[in-house]
Amino acid sequence: MHQAAEAFLNEVWTSIQEIYKKENQRINEIKDWSVLQAGVKDYLRVAWRKGKLNWANGKIHVDVHEPFSWSDDSYKYDAGSYMEELTEEMLMQEFFPALCDRMEALFHSTDYASHFFNYRLELVFEFEWKQSVQCHSRHFINERKRESLKKALDQFIETKIKAELPVRPKERDDFFFARCLVNPDLMEQKQEIIEPLIQRLSEKLRSNKERSDSWTYHSALALKGWANERFLVKFFDRTGHYGLDWVLKPEQERQEPKTEELDFFLYVALAIGNKEPDTRKKYLDLAVQLGSKRAADYVKRGSGRFDSEYKSSLIQASANDVLQAIDIRIVSEEEAAYGEAVEFINGLLREGFPKGYKLKLKSSEKNYLPVKKLAKSGLHQFFANASRYPALYPKIADYAELAMEEFAWYGDVEPSEKSVMPGTYAVLALGLSSSDYFPLFRRYMKLVDTEHQSAQDDFAIAFVEAHGVTVENIPVLVSLVLGSSDSAKPLKNITIDRTELVDALIGELATMEDYQRETVIYRLFGGNKKLVQAVKKESSPIKEKLAELLALVE
Repeated sequence: MHQAAEAFLNEVWTSIQEIYKKENQRINEIKDWSVLQAGVKDYLRVAWRKGKLNWANGKIHVDVHEPFSWSDDSYKYDAGSYMEELTEEMLMQEFFPALCDRMEALFHSTDYASHFFNYRLELVFEFEWKQSVQCHSRHFINERKRESLKKALDQFIETKIKAELPVRPKERDDFFFARCLVNPDLMEQKQEIIEPLIQRLSEKLRSNKERSDSWTYHSALALKGWANERFLVKFFDRTGHYGLDWVLKPEQERQEPKTEELDFFLYVALAIGNKEPDTRKKYLDLAVQLGSKRAADYVKRGSGRFDSEYKSSLIQASANDVLQAIDIRIVSEEEAAYGEAVEFINGLLREGFPKGYKLKLKSSEKNYLPVKKLAKSGLHQFFANASRYPALYPKIADYAELAMEEFAWYGDVEPSEKSVMPGTYAVLALGLSSSDYFPLFRRYMKLVDTEHQSAQDDFAIAFVEAHGVTVENIPVLVSLVLGSSDSAKPLKNITIDRTELVDALIGELATMEDYQRETVIYRLFGGNKKLVQAVKKESSPIKEKLAELLALVE
């Protein structure tokens, strides 16, 4: 080996060993390993980054995990004057093969902790010359480790996923299980194999909201990882801000996608669509560029499961279940038009159309409900418009019953504090309009996700402005404040200043848990201290009634 190539190799190898020694100590301290984690290190990049004035005055960069394109947290080392003697021939015929031999031997050795290396390792070598960059890579696989992981995965599926409740995987396994599912070294990448396993674990975790959300996040992230890192890179180049956009490679540089791979990519697009509709649309558009007729049909017409078109002299409507979108154009602003539109949507929901859809509305009427936190979306506008016609209330109530679903969200806004549960606008419109729908209002408030939705915090204000505070609606008012989020503030301009109102409130609180009573008192009176002040301030007989109320929460 040429002396310069050998000097460069020794410098690089010393740097790698120095880094790995520290990493090994850290990995040795980890105690709680997942059974689905073969090891940690699966990537190593060695790069020479040229100097600004003289390319030979640069630095050696070592990355022990795959870096983001916009970040630079490499280990950096100086090199000697031998750099100026290096040639491309030396690097490719002497340095890189020797580095590969050393890394392969180390990868299969027992020099480090058993979990130090994963079963697969990618070695990348980059070298910046004055006007060009060399980039080469090699992959090493430890078949013994891979087979061991495959057996662990098969056993995990049988004993933790397929097994009946109460058996569940440990939470730390979710991340690794999701990634095993989309690893072609371990699993066949087919919807009929992967989807049942994802759904099985989703069902087992349904009773635990936080764990269920965590699994949904991990599985979606793994599917996106497969799409971005294993599929799209074969046919597209990354572009745009942070490389989030894709441009089709020249025809001579890309291969034709395999049918089974393209089918799985379409499955990925649909699977993550509930949480990331924009990503779903992007993936479908990319599949169209790859010649997928099915993707084009999805974008244009949906899955074909639903009657997606409706036209009359009053409205024009269309629906796409894949994009989870409904378009409605009101041709004639009248009761019958909204009646047809509501019935169109109800028919879709009865057939299983996604409840978390978004609605694009074309209407000359722009009405909204009197609640500050509600987004002024097409969905909101549609139900505010429709609720102007009392004869439509039964149809709107049918819609609400069909649409309401715990832990689900409309797609009318980006995920935010304005996100609301399906059925929200219809329920609120009915509850503010007629006492006939107070029971529906109360059912909604019991179902709403108080940890992840806050728009309902202002429902009580709108309710009191519409109906006042009476003995008959105290139960509804209590349900409204109990369904508020933890960040809800005390209500203003709501006074309970008659004995019959306090009696009704006492009757509601009598059977509640202490924390529920505290919530009601806080929202209606500002808390126990404020209620104590009210007792001191008021005169008989309201004074005694408030004292009786106070006794329930002290």
